[in-house]
Amino acid sequence: MHKTRLANGLTVLLREVHTAPVVSFWVWYRVGSRNERTGRTGASHWVEHMLFKGTARFPADALERSVSRTGGVWNAMTSMDWTTYYETMPSSEIDLALRLEADRMRNSSFKPADVNSERTVIISERQGAENSPLFLLGEELQAAAFRVHPYHHEVLGDQTDIQSMQRADLYEHYREHYVPNNAIVVAVGDFRAPQMLARIRELFGKIPAGKAPQQFSRAEPKQRGERRVHLSGDGQTSFLEVAYHIPGARDPDFLPLVVLDSILAGGNSLNVFGGGLSNITSRLYRALVLTELAANVSGGISATVDPYMYGISCVVRDGRTPEEVEAAMDAELDRIVAEAPTATELAKAAKQAKAVFAYSAESVSNLGFWYGFAEILDDHTWFANYLPRLMAVTAQDVHRVAKRYLARTNRIVGNYRPAASAAAAART
Repeated sequence: MHKTRLANGLTVLLREVHTAPVVSFWVWYRVGSRNERTGRTGASHWVEHMLFKGTARFPADALERSVSRTGGVWNAMTSMDWTTYYETMPSSEIDLALRLEADRMRNSSFKPADVNSERTVIISERQGAENSPLFLLGEELQAAAFRVHPYHHEVLGDQTDIQSMQRADLYEHYREHYVPNNAIVVAVGDFRAPQMLARIRELFGKIPAGKAPQQFSRAEPKQRGERRVHLSGDGQTSFLEVAYHIPGARDPDFLPLVVLDSILAGGNSLNVFGGGLSNITSRLYRALVLTELAANVSGGISATVDPYMYGISCVVRDGRTPEEVEAAMDAELDRIVAEAPTATELAKAAKQAKAVFAYSAESVSNLGFWYGFAEILDDHTWFANYLPRLMAVTAQDVHRVAKRYLARTNRIVGNYRPAASAAAAART
């Protein structure tokens, strides 16, 4: 790994991989929903959309054609802590990606007509998400969990803010955060690092540094007791979701929590491109699905800059209630709190977590994600040292974090019921 910081503050990470004539090029910005104030929720996601509207040098109608004709792919993502853009292309064509990203870091136009048309797109995206009971439940759970910290709101933002924000709001957000000293460039693939660095320096090095963005992040006070959320609406299925406050990715407890998740729910990749393994041998699958209380159960742990949540989500089987599923779940969680996992169970969970991690790092695009993501969280070595630290987790570590974080007073419980069954439950 070659790491360099340019004079304007841009961080550059370069990793040569010569297994195929392909390069994945990423630009990461330290801005996400965590950096949004009330009234501008969803601005980071909306700005991401606007950067596909083109610049004077790269008009919108030419962007897709320019990348596609090379056989390349490109996309972007916005999260709570970051926004990233990437192109994965034949190595002979990758200079197009460098020129494109350097240009739109500085010169995206934000035409009023494009802002208004994209408002409609984002409102539709938000309304489409609201068709999912799990989205509705997750949003309410998140809002209940974070009353002070900006993790309070969804990345999509609140619809009232999407409707009221104007071009000036978005452009100000773009100009404040899309500066070299708030960005990370990552290239992984078939190139020579000295030549790649020289070209990056030529294109990005002349972009002036901006003022350090003002970080809008307030520490969430300790939760003083269990919180509950009850929703009802369309559909025929009930859902249960339970979330516990946990520390961010840099905390020593984070890796033991990853292994705990693997034991309880089967584990999942932290990489947006990576999938999980089957969780049919996990504790909660056996306790909830094999007993026909739930149709499905999954765990979710996210690597974040600030403390976030560990969530467990269940699809309640027809004829059962969220309360029945919750009681069975609590019995299983009480067991891991009362007694450390066995050596055999720990070894299996660690092996599963290791396999999921390996699958999520097997391509240049995946590696490009991992290096930039790790640099956002801490440093690229967070990724490089992930497996050794994961394999060093002991049963006592898992037991310790289970006792510390799986407390009733540290959790938020939410359930969603079809409107008819919710009305019947209320009558009884």
